[in-house]
Amino acid sequence: MEKCDPRTSKPEDCHYSFFSNTECEFFPCHKTEHPEDFNCLFCYCPLYALGDKCGGNFAYTEKGVKDCSNCLVPHGRKSYSYIVDKFPMLAELARKKD
Repeated sequence: MEKCDPRTSKPEDCHYSFFSNTECEFFPCHKTEHPEDFNCLFCYCPLYALGDKCGGNFAYTEKGVKDCSNCLVPHGRKSYSYIVDKFPMLAELARKKD
C-alpha cells in the first residue's frame, strides 16, 4: 500500500479503513471465502439501527428480530466509505425530537 494522505486519498487506500483481528476467537464471525479481506473495523455493525435501510443482506426472524448473519456489508475490505456515507441517516435517528 502506498503512503496515504487522508486529505487526498480515498479511505479504502489507507490503513485506517481496514483492520483484521485474526486472533479473535470468533474470526471470521461470518462465513467468507476470503478471510484475508475480512474487515473487523465495524465488528458490531453501526447500520443495524437503520433497519431495512441499511443496505445489507439481512432477514427478520419470526419474532421480528433483524438477523444479519448472512451479511458481509460492514466486513468488506472496501466497506469503510459505504458505512461512513450512512452516518447522516444514523445522526437523524439519534437527533432529539421535541
